[in-house]
Amino acid sequence: MCRWRQSIVCDSRNCKFSPNHPRDCAPPKCKQTCWQYRQYPQQYSPNINSMCPTCQQAASRR
Repeated sequence: MCRWRQSIVCDSRNCKFSPNHPRDCAPPKCKQTCWQYRQYPQQYSPNINSMCPTCQQAASRR
């Protein structure tokens, strides 16, 4: 199984997955003011019809 995925980082302070999210923001305040799930395009997962470079290299060694 391929483990390579493109990472899209959110820069918003209101996203709990962002590196800019304040460390002192915690529940219950965080649940009221910050996104608790990934927004577009961070949640975007394209359907890629090819293998990642690591898997392609492993397949060519067989």
